[in-house]
Amino acid sequence: QLQLVESGGGLVQAGGSLRLACAVSGRTLRNYATGWFRQAPGKEREFVAAISWSADTTYYQEAVEGRFTISRDNAKDTVYLQMNSLKPEDTAVYYCAAAIGRGSLYNDYLYDYWGQGTQVTVSS
Repeated sequence: QLQLVESGGGLVQAGGSLRLACAVSGRTLRNYATGWFRQAPGKEREFVAAISWSADTTYYQEAVEGRFTISRDNAKDTVYLQMNSLKPEDTAVYYCAAAIGRGSLYNDYLYDYWGQGTQVTVSS
């Protein structure tokens, strides 16, 4: 069983930055592709970014490409999401997730394990 715990959320002004971290325990992270999703109030959960298990491929939602960077440190069993130039529309609960299978990392049904989420609020 894999456990994921997100941290680093908070309140930030528009244009600011936050760095989310997702610490993994229970099993080594190196066998899993990982992703970040978010859910804003009244909206469905949406894909934000993902990174392959080998870290050689990254994927981004168009709205965050160029502003967000996903990375991973397999030695520390941690995944990161650096978020720059934040906008009020980035406000949401952010979840990290891990997938052992192969498929499109854009799809949340591929992921086997999920964290509890961390709140990100961007004020205008």
